[in-house]
Amino acid sequence: MTEPTAEIPRPLEGVTVVDLTIALAGPYATLLLSGLGARVIKVENPDGGDRVRNNAPYFGREGLSMRRQHDDDMSLGMLERTRGKESVTLNLKDPAAAEVFADLVRHADIVVENYSRGTADRLGVGYAAAQAANPRIVYCSISGFGAVGVPGAGKAMDAIIQALSGTMMTSGGDGDPPVRVGIPVGDLSAPLFAVIGILGALRQAEATGIGQHVDVSMLGSLTALVAGEQSHLLEPLGRSGRTGRFMPRLAPFGVFRTKDGWVAICAPETKFAEGVLAALGRPELCHDERFASRDGRVEHADELHELIEEWTRTRTTEDVVATLEARGVPCAPVRRPAEAVGDELLLSRGDTMPLRHPTYGTAEGLIGSGLPVHLSRSRTGYRSSVPALGEDNERVYHDLLGYSGGRIDELARRGVIG
Repeated sequence: MTEPTAEIPRPLEGVTVVDLTIALAGPYATLLLSGLGARVIKVENPDGGDRVRNNAPYFGREGLSMRRQHDDDMSLGMLERTRGKESVTLNLKDPAAAEVFADLVRHADIVVENYSRGTADRLGVGYAAAQAANPRIVYCSISGFGAVGVPGAGKAMDAIIQALSGTMMTSGGDGDPPVRVGIPVGDLSAPLFAVIGILGALRQAEATGIGQHVDVSMLGSLTALVAGEQSHLLEPLGRSGRTGRFMPRLAPFGVFRTKDGWVAICAPETKFAEGVLAALGRPELCHDERFASRDGRVEHADELHELIEEWTRTRTTEDVVATLEARGVPCAPVRRPAEAVGDELLLSRGDTMPLRHPTYGTAEGLIGSGLPVHLSRSRTGYRSSVPALGEDNERVYHDLLGYSGGRIDELARRGVIG
């Protein structure tokens, strides 16, 4: 594979994004665009900016803390999601902001927002306003329920999306209460689909000169993933869609307790299942009609999983993994998040990376997401710079839009930009 070089620009170099997003789903989408090389101009309310700026935990001169202790302490959410972006202030509720927004759009290729459905239009920064200013604009809306929405639906928080999508009833076992996935999968799945849609629409805009509206629903995104696994079709077949630690339809497949932890074993193919049975010291079971075929193993999944766990419980995780790997069986220890994100391979690839405070640098274990997309010729990845609120007003309003110093001062005096 050819090594990327500094001479070859990142894939989206030259593309400008007006970022109206807040919280997580929208900012993560624009973070991905930033990692691909786009210039991302984050538009924030002069009165405090993105609310994530005030979300614990924080990092500053005294390290990590659950409370802000100094004015220059920064939320980990901002250290994570604003890397490589520029921050400008603009009070979108001020009528004069519409003209400034239009000027931004004229100099942009993409707009991304994740307000509640209809909010952007009420503020005068919706798709219609953006298209009027720039017919080539690709405008992406990430919302809880999509442009059409759901009558009577309230605010879309991640737990609400997990609940409505069926996700909470796919984890855990029969009779267990609903299980919330620990990472915000509703907030994080929608931006992935959003970026796919943006890149598709951007290609068409470059070819035709006409942009379009990209409409992505958090509920639709996560439910599409739930539907793809088809656990909802198991109940009519007499199987539970909630399988707990195991996946009986692929037996032997699941998470097994060891003497000192847990191990994941994935052996759906016959050659892998035979490796597991050999590791157990029971090679004769390879010819047992219960376990000799895939259908047989699925039918007798509970028995098979019990046999395996009887063996794993008596051995350390390291021993189980070594024994199974020696027989070619796919397996891995179950790691804690801190172990996983600090994996030297992932850090070396840039799939995870240290987060850096603009003044106080980084600290041991202060690791965030990288961009796990690697191209053979061009670079990808995040710049570590994190902007203070409104830090780039001069660069954007004067250098990009051409506003005079007097006009910038007047907009600031009137509270339009600060």
